[in-house]
Amino acid sequence: MNTSSFNPIPHDTPIFIVGGGELYPKDLDALRNMAGPIYAADSGADRVLAARLPLQGVIGDFDSISNDTRQTIPQAQQFPSSDQNSTDFEKSLGLLRAPIIHAIGFTGARLDHQLAVLNGLVKFPSQRVIVWGDHDVICICPPKLDLALPVGCRISLFPMGQVRGQSTGLRWPIGGLAFTPDGQIGTSNITDRATQSLQFTAPLMLLCLPRDHLWHLAAALSSAPHWPVHAK
Repeated sequence: MNTSSFNPIPHDTPIFIVGGGELYPKDLDALRNMAGPIYAADSGADRVLAARLPLQGVIGDFDSISNDTRQTIPQAQQFPSSDQNSTDFEKSLGLLRAPIIHAIGFTGARLDHQLAVLNGLVKFPSQRVIVWGDHDVICICPPKLDLALPVGCRISLFPMGQVRGQSTGLRWPIGGLAFTPDGQIGTSNITDRATQSLQFTAPLMLLCLPRDHLWHLAAALSSAPHWPVHAK
């Protein structure tokens, strides 16, 4: 069974997906203090229930969720998929719809899992997804993004394919550069004005910011234009 067997689940407000990776105390504090449905990707359900947080549903191939947790969750809130060609993160993005999706517990010790998450972001360019890390947050840049980060803020760009862009408000402008994963990248740039603007030719540029600017990024993404559903 694939998650495509289920109808997409729409939400009008931001939602949270909790994975089985590192879940930091400040993540739990945010989940407790923020309104919004909480979903889990497979064993993320163990983390959610252990923290006594409300769980809207669990999505995945169910190869790592504990039996006790699965038995606790009503059948109507379980969305299993036997597809082994997609990760639990991708299954979640394929099923859920929301203005912003906050992905928590998808970073930590397993670098291979983190790489798979970044790959998953590129596969769903029309979704606005912010992946939370301990120190940074990361997303796929929309076609145009307007920011108001403080001067001197670190802003990193990493291409997941061939992509070009334009910028204002960065110490090292990106106009005229051809970005590729095995060539030109844009990590460790710095803002040099009170406002910044980024534009890109394809949904292939990762944006990484300090976690302190998480909610500003979420607000900026909310007002940014979308990539077409099948943009590549």
